[in-house]
Amino acid sequence: MTPFAIAGIQMYVNALQPNTEGMLHRLDILMARFPWTQMVLFSELAPLGPLHRFALPLDNAHVAQFQAAARRHNVWLIPGSMFEKTPDGRVFNTSVVIAPDGSIVSTYRKMFPFRPYEADVEAGTEFCIFDVPEVGRFGLSICYDIWFPETTRQLTSAGVEVLLHPVLTGTTDRDAELAIARATAAQFQCYVFDVNGLGAGGNGRSCVIDPAATVLHQAAGQEDMFPIEVDLDMVRRQRETGIKGLGQVLKSFRDRSAEFTVYDRKSGADAYLGSLGPLAMPTQGTRAGLGVDVRDFAFESMPKRAPGDILGKSPSIRERN
Repeated sequence: MTPFAIAGIQMYVNALQPNTEGMLHRLDILMARFPWTQMVLFSELAPLGPLHRFALPLDNAHVAQFQAAARRHNVWLIPGSMFEKTPDGRVFNTSVVIAPDGSIVSTYRKMFPFRPYEADVEAGTEFCIFDVPEVGRFGLSICYDIWFPETTRQLTSAGVEVLLHPVLTGTTDRDAELAIARATAAQFQCYVFDVNGLGAGGNGRSCVIDPAATVLHQAAGQEDMFPIEVDLDMVRRQRETGIKGLGQVLKSFRDRSAEFTVYDRKSGADAYLGSLGPLAMPTQGTRAGLGVDVRDFAFESMPKRAPGDILGKSPSIRERN
Protein backbone atom coordinates (compact mmCIF):
# COMPACT_ATOMS: atom_id res chain seq x y z
CA MET A 1 0.00 0.00 0.00
CA THR A 2 1.20 3.51 -0.85
CA PRO A 3 -1.01 5.76 1.34
CA PHE A 4 -1.24 9.51 0.98
CA ALA A 5 -3.71 11.83 2.70
CA ILE A 6 -5.30 14.60 0.61
CA ALA A 7 -7.85 17.07 1.96
CA GLY A 8 -10.26 19.23 0.02
CA ILE A 9 -11.62 22.42 1.57
CA GLN A 10 -15.00 23.64 0.33
CA MET A 11 -15.52 27.17 1.64
CA TYR A 12 -17.47 30.36 1.10
CA VAL A 13 -15.76 32.70 -1.39
CA ASN A 14 -16.25 36.47 -1.52
CA ALA A 15 -16.20 38.22 -4.88
CA LEU A 16 -15.21 41.74 -3.82
CA GLN A 17 -12.52 41.16 -1.21
CA PRO A 18 -9.64 38.71 -0.83
CA ASN A 19 -10.31 35.36 0.80
CA THR A 20 -6.71 34.54 1.68
CA GLU A 21 -7.05 35.05 5.44
CA GLY A 22 -10.14 32.85 5.51
CA MET A 23 -8.32 30.14 3.59
CA LEU A 24 -5.36 30.23 5.98
CA HIS A 25 -7.73 30.11 8.97
CA ARG A 26 -9.45 27.01 7.60
CA LEU A 27 -6.10 25.42 6.81
CA ASP A 28 -5.08 25.93 10.45
CA ILE A 29 -8.31 24.28 11.62
CA LEU A 30 -7.88 21.38 9.20
CA MET A 31 -4.34 20.66 10.36
CA ALA A 32 -5.35 20.92 14.03
CA ARG A 33 -8.18 18.42 13.52
CA PHE A 34 -6.51 16.13 10.99
CA PRO A 35 -2.72 16.47 11.48
CA TRP A 36 -2.10 13.42 9.28
CA THR A 37 -3.11 15.40 6.15
CA GLN A 38 -0.28 15.65 3.60
CA MET A 39 -1.83 17.70 0.75
CA VAL A 40 -4.56 20.36 0.72
CA LEU A 41 -6.62 21.54 -2.26
CA PHE A 42 -8.89 24.61 -2.40
CA SER A 43 -11.42 25.57 -5.08
CA GLU A 44 -10.86 27.52 -8.29
CA LEU A 45 -10.31 31.30 -7.83
CA ALA A 46 -10.69 30.97 -4.06
CA PRO A 47 -8.02 33.51 -2.99
CA LEU A 48 -9.17 36.60 -4.92
CA GLY A 49 -12.62 35.63 -6.20
CA PRO A 50 -14.11 35.28 -9.68
CA LEU A 51 -13.61 38.82 -11.05
CA HIS A 52 -10.56 39.22 -13.24
CA ARG A 53 -10.34 42.93 -12.53
CA PHE A 54 -8.51 41.80 -9.38
CA ALA A 55 -5.84 39.98 -11.39
CA LEU A 56 -2.28 40.24 -10.05
CA PRO A 57 1.18 39.19 -11.17
CA LEU A 58 1.85 35.67 -9.94
CA ASP A 59 4.63 36.88 -7.65
CA ASN A 60 2.37 38.48 -5.05
CA ALA A 61 1.79 38.69 -1.30
CA HIS A 62 -1.06 36.17 -1.33
CA VAL A 63 1.10 33.44 -2.86
CA ALA A 64 3.86 34.28 -0.36
CA GLN A 65 1.40 33.74 2.50
CA PHE A 66 0.43 30.35 1.11
CA GLN A 67 4.10 29.40 0.80
CA ALA A 68 4.65 30.27 4.44
CA ALA A 69 1.58 28.25 5.46
CA ALA A 70 2.79 25.19 3.53
CA ARG A 71 6.12 25.40 5.38
CA ARG A 72 4.42 25.88 8.73
CA HIS A 73 2.19 22.84 8.32
CA ASN A 74 4.63 20.74 6.25
CA VAL A 75 2.01 20.05 3.56
CA TRP A 76 1.67 20.18 -0.19
CA LEU A 77 -0.69 23.08 -0.90
CA ILE A 78 -2.69 23.97 -4.01
CA PRO A 79 -4.59 27.16 -3.05
CA GLY A 80 -7.12 26.87 -5.86
CA SER A 81 -6.26 29.35 -8.59
CA MET A 82 -6.22 33.09 -9.17
CA PHE A 83 -6.32 35.45 -12.10
CA GLU A 84 -2.74 36.15 -13.12
CA LYS A 85 -1.89 39.38 -14.95
CA THR A 86 1.22 39.16 -17.11
CA PRO A 87 3.55 42.09 -17.89
CA ASP A 88 1.96 42.44 -21.34
CA GLY A 89 -1.52 42.80 -19.81
CA ARG A 90 -2.90 39.35 -20.57
CA VAL A 91 -4.96 37.52 -17.93
CA PHE A 92 -4.71 33.79 -17.18
CA ASN A 93 -6.47 31.57 -14.64
CA THR A 94 -3.43 30.12 -12.86
CA SER A 95 -2.74 27.60 -10.11
CA VAL A 96 0.45 27.10 -8.16
CA VAL A 97 1.67 23.88 -6.57
CA ILE A 98 3.54 24.55 -3.32
CA ALA A 99 5.76 21.89 -1.74
CA PRO A 100 6.05 21.33 2.04
CA ASP A 101 9.25 23.39 2.10
CA GLY A 102 7.34 26.37 0.69
CA SER A 103 8.83 26.23 -2.79
CA ILE A 104 6.68 26.50 -5.91
CA VAL A 105 7.30 23.28 -7.83
CA SER A 106 4.85 23.91 -10.68
CA THR A 107 2.32 26.37 -12.08
CA TYR A 108 -0.62 25.72 -14.37
CA ARG A 109 -2.67 28.00 -16.59
CA LYS A 110 -6.20 26.78 -17.32
CA MET A 111 -6.36 25.44 -20.89
CA PHE A 112 -10.08 25.89 -21.47
CA PRO A 113 -11.44 29.17 -20.07
CA PHE A 114 -15.23 28.99 -19.85
CA ARG A 115 -15.84 30.77 -23.13
CA PRO A 116 -17.71 32.78 -24.23
CA TYR A 117 -18.34 33.78 -20.59
CA GLU A 118 -14.61 34.16 -19.92
CA ALA A 119 -13.82 35.77 -23.27
CA ASP A 120 -11.14 38.03 -21.75
CA VAL A 121 -9.17 35.17 -20.19
CA GLU A 122 -6.29 33.63 -22.14
CA ALA A 123 -5.85 29.87 -22.54
CA GLY A 124 -2.76 28.11 -21.25
CA THR A 125 -0.95 25.48 -23.33
CA GLU A 126 1.34 23.69 -20.84
CA PHE A 127 0.34 20.69 -18.73
CA CYS A 128 1.01 20.44 -15.00
CA ILE A 129 2.53 17.16 -13.79
CA PHE A 130 4.51 16.80 -10.57
CA ASP A 131 5.80 13.95 -8.42
CA VAL A 132 5.47 13.55 -4.68
CA PRO A 133 8.62 11.62 -3.75
CA GLU A 134 8.04 8.00 -2.76
CA VAL A 135 4.29 8.43 -3.34
CA GLY A 136 3.28 8.97 -6.95
CA ARG A 137 2.51 11.29 -9.82
CA PHE A 138 -0.09 14.07 -9.68
CA GLY A 139 -1.69 16.26 -12.34
CA LEU A 140 -3.71 19.45 -12.24
CA SER A 141 -6.64 20.63 -14.33
CA ILE A 142 -9.03 23.48 -13.62
CA CYS A 143 -12.83 23.31 -13.88
CA TYR A 144 -13.87 23.35 -17.57
CA ASP A 145 -10.68 21.50 -18.56
CA ILE A 146 -12.20 18.20 -17.42
CA TRP A 147 -15.00 18.52 -20.01
CA PHE A 148 -12.31 17.85 -22.63
CA PRO A 149 -11.04 14.29 -22.07
CA GLU A 150 -7.96 15.02 -24.13
CA THR A 151 -6.57 16.96 -21.16
CA THR A 152 -6.81 14.00 -18.80
CA ARG A 153 -5.64 11.66 -21.57
CA GLN A 154 -2.42 13.66 -21.84
CA LEU A 155 -1.88 13.66 -18.08
CA THR A 156 -2.56 9.97 -17.49
CA SER A 157 -0.55 8.94 -20.54
CA ALA A 158 2.37 10.55 -18.71
CA GLY A 159 1.66 8.48 -15.61
CA VAL A 160 -0.56 10.79 -13.53
CA GLU A 161 -2.37 8.78 -10.84
CA VAL A 162 -4.29 11.55 -9.01
CA LEU A 163 -6.14 14.32 -10.85
CA LEU A 164 -6.48 17.47 -8.74
CA HIS A 165 -9.44 19.46 -10.03
CA PRO A 166 -10.32 22.81 -8.42
CA VAL A 167 -13.61 24.16 -9.79
CA LEU A 168 -15.86 27.19 -9.56
CA THR A 169 -19.27 25.99 -10.66
CA GLY A 170 -22.36 27.75 -9.39
CA THR A 171 -24.55 26.97 -12.38
CA THR A 172 -27.12 24.36 -13.32
CA ASP A 173 -24.55 22.21 -15.14
CA ARG A 174 -22.98 21.03 -11.85
CA ASP A 175 -24.83 17.70 -12.19
CA ALA A 176 -23.22 17.17 -15.59
CA GLU A 177 -19.81 18.10 -14.18
CA LEU A 178 -20.16 15.55 -11.38
CA ALA A 179 -21.03 12.87 -13.93
CA ILE A 180 -17.96 13.84 -15.97
CA ALA A 181 -15.75 13.69 -12.87
CA ARG A 182 -16.90 10.16 -12.12
CA ALA A 183 -16.55 9.07 -15.74
CA THR A 184 -13.05 10.56 -15.84
CA ALA A 185 -11.96 8.42 -12.88
CA ALA A 186 -13.22 5.29 -14.65
CA GLN A 187 -11.94 6.16 -18.12
CA PHE A 188 -8.45 7.00 -16.94
CA GLN A 189 -8.20 4.78 -13.84
CA CYS A 190 -7.18 7.60 -11.51
CA TYR A 191 -8.33 9.33 -8.36
CA VAL A 192 -10.23 12.58 -8.94
CA PHE A 193 -10.35 15.29 -6.28
CA ASP A 194 -13.00 17.77 -7.44
CA VAL A 195 -13.24 20.76 -5.07
CA ASN A 196 -15.88 23.44 -5.60
CA GLY A 197 -16.51 26.62 -3.61
CA LEU A 198 -19.59 28.31 -2.15
CA GLY A 199 -21.15 31.75 -2.51
CA ALA A 200 -19.32 33.57 -5.30
CA GLY A 201 -17.14 30.45 -5.51
CA GLY A 202 -19.81 27.98 -6.58
CA ASN A 203 -22.64 25.79 -5.32
CA GLY A 204 -20.52 23.20 -3.52
CA ARG A 205 -21.05 19.45 -3.94
CA SER A 206 -17.34 18.71 -4.05
CA CYS A 207 -16.44 15.06 -4.50
CA VAL A 208 -13.64 12.50 -4.33
CA ILE A 209 -13.72 9.49 -6.65
CA ASP A 210 -11.46 6.46 -6.78
CA PRO A 211 -10.12 4.65 -9.90
CA ALA A 212 -13.08 2.24 -9.88
CA ALA A 213 -15.50 5.22 -10.12
CA THR A 214 -16.59 4.76 -6.49
CA VAL A 215 -17.55 8.05 -4.83
CA LEU A 216 -15.49 8.23 -1.63
CA HIS A 217 -16.98 11.54 -0.50
CA GLN A 218 -19.78 13.77 -1.73
CA ALA A 219 -20.13 17.16 -0.06
CA ALA A 220 -23.41 19.03 0.07
CA GLY A 221 -24.06 22.78 -0.03
CA GLN A 222 -22.30 23.86 3.14
CA GLU A 223 -18.69 24.37 4.21
CA ASP A 224 -16.77 21.13 4.38
CA MET A 225 -13.23 19.85 4.84
CA PHE A 226 -12.63 16.26 3.86
CA PRO A 227 -9.28 14.51 4.27
CA ILE A 228 -9.18 11.24 2.35
CA GLU A 229 -6.32 8.74 2.45
CA VAL A 230 -5.73 7.41 -1.05
CA ASP A 231 -3.78 4.30 -2.04
CA LEU A 232 -1.65 4.79 -5.15
CA ASP A 233 -0.94 1.05 -5.31
CA MET A 234 -4.63 0.57 -6.10
CA VAL A 235 -4.22 2.78 -9.17
CA ARG A 236 -1.25 0.73 -10.35
CA ARG A 237 -3.01 -2.56 -9.66
CA GLN A 238 -6.17 -1.57 -11.54
CA ARG A 239 -4.22 -0.20 -14.48
CA GLU A 240 -2.46 -3.53 -14.76
CA THR A 241 -5.36 -5.93 -14.12
CA GLY A 242 -8.39 -3.78 -14.99
CA ILE A 243 -11.15 -2.08 -13.04
CA LYS A 244 -12.46 -4.83 -10.73
CA GLY A 245 -10.51 -7.26 -12.91
CA LEU A 246 -12.41 -6.07 -15.99
CA GLY A 247 -11.71 -3.14 -18.34
CA GLN A 248 -8.04 -2.39 -18.99
CA VAL A 249 -8.77 0.93 -20.64
CA LEU A 250 -5.34 2.57 -20.64
CA LYS A 251 -3.69 -0.47 -22.19
CA SER A 252 -6.52 -0.85 -24.68
CA PHE A 253 -5.99 2.75 -25.81
CA ARG A 254 -2.25 2.14 -26.04
CA ASP A 255 -2.80 -0.93 -28.24
CA ARG A 256 -5.49 0.65 -30.43
CA SER A 257 -5.73 0.00 -34.17
CA ALA A 258 -7.58 3.21 -34.99
CA GLU A 259 -6.03 6.61 -35.54
CA PHE A 260 -8.29 9.58 -34.86
CA THR A 261 -8.18 11.92 -37.82
CA VAL A 262 -10.38 14.45 -36.03
CA TYR A 263 -7.22 15.67 -34.28
CA ASP A 264 -5.66 16.58 -37.62
CA ARG A 265 -7.24 19.96 -38.34
CA LYS A 266 -6.43 19.59 -42.04
CA SER A 267 -8.15 16.22 -42.43
CA GLY A 268 -11.69 17.54 -42.89
CA ALA A 269 -12.99 15.00 -40.36
CA ASP A 270 -14.30 17.86 -38.22
CA ALA A 271 -16.15 19.64 -41.05
CA TYR A 272 -19.42 19.49 -39.14
CA LEU A 273 -17.94 21.52 -36.27
CA GLY A 274 -17.47 24.44 -38.65
CA SER A 275 -21.24 24.67 -39.05
CA LEU A 276 -21.85 25.40 -35.38
CA GLY A 277 -21.27 29.13 -35.65
CA PRO A 278 -18.92 31.33 -33.62
CA LEU A 279 -18.08 30.77 -29.96
CA ALA A 280 -20.28 33.65 -28.82
CA MET A 281 -22.67 34.57 -26.03
CA PRO A 282 -26.28 33.46 -26.70
CA THR A 283 -28.83 36.25 -27.05
CA GLN A 284 -32.45 36.45 -25.99
CA GLY A 285 -34.72 34.35 -28.17
CA THR A 286 -31.88 33.15 -30.38
CA ARG A 287 -32.72 30.50 -32.96
CA ALA A 288 -29.10 29.91 -33.91
CA GLY A 289 -28.32 26.36 -34.98
CA LEU A 290 -31.89 25.33 -35.72
CA GLY A 291 -31.19 25.29 -39.47
CA VAL A 292 -28.09 23.06 -39.25
CA ASP A 293 -28.60 19.64 -40.83
CA VAL A 294 -25.86 17.07 -40.45
CA ARG A 295 -26.90 15.58 -43.80
CA ASP A 296 -25.62 18.71 -45.51
CA PHE A 297 -22.06 17.59 -44.91
CA ALA A 298 -20.11 15.23 -47.12
CA PHE A 299 -17.85 13.18 -44.89
CA GLU A 300 -15.17 12.60 -47.47
CA SER A 301 -12.71 11.33 -44.88
CA MET A 302 -15.00 8.43 -43.90
CA PRO A 303 -14.64 5.04 -45.61
CA LYS A 304 -16.76 4.40 -48.69
CA ARG A 305 -19.66 2.02 -48.19
CA ALA A 306 -21.78 -0.17 -50.38
CA PRO A 307 -25.19 1.11 -51.59
CA GLY A 308 -27.78 0.79 -48.84
CA ASP A 309 -25.16 0.81 -46.08
CA ILE A 310 -26.42 3.95 -44.35
CA LEU A 311 -24.30 5.66 -41.68
CA GLY A 312 -22.31 2.54 -41.01
CA LYS A 313 -25.27 0.13 -40.87
CA SER A 314 -24.07 -3.43 -41.33
CA PRO A 315 -25.64 -5.55 -44.11
CA SER A 316 -28.33 -7.95 -43.00
CA ILE A 317 -27.79 -11.72 -42.96
CA ARG A 318 -29.84 -12.00 -46.15
CA GLU A 319 -27.73 -9.29 -47.84
CA ARG A 320 -24.51 -11.02 -46.81
CA ASN A 321 -25.77 -14.30 -48.25
